[in-house]
Amino acid sequence: MILDAICASGGHTTPEEIYGRVHTRNAAVSRATVYRTVDFLCELRLVVVAQIGGQMYYEIATETPHHHLVCPQCNTVEAISQAAVAGLFDQIALERQFLVDMDHLTLFGLCRRCQRAGNIGLCGCASLSESEGAWVS
Repeated sequence: MILDAICASGGHTTPEEIYGRVHTRNAAVSRATVYRTVDFLCELRLVVVAQIGGQMYYEIATETPHHHLVCPQCNTVEAISQAAVAGLFDQIALERQFLVDMDHLTLFGLCRRCQRAGNIGLCGCASLSESEGAWVS
């Protein structure tokens, strides 16, 4: 039922949205049960999580990982392919002897539209804390 609630979102969904869908179907299911189950689904890698602007978003894991570009100025979220970051992961492995194991990377910056509008420096990107940055599933 909880996995179905995540599937029903058609993409990224918050824990509260998941709970709302589950609660509509079965009011006996508690928030704690939803949260524990979602964590377990993440451990199994059936669901991936990204922290964007302090909010957790969940979605069904796909066969091929994908990542996100987030513009905090206009709240645009753009998906990018694994191929777009594979070179970076390979370079880290080569230079640092560190194997990146990441299904969901979130990068913050200014989108093309905000750059064209002259919003450079207004997004607060430089002041984002690590807790608001990239997060691994």
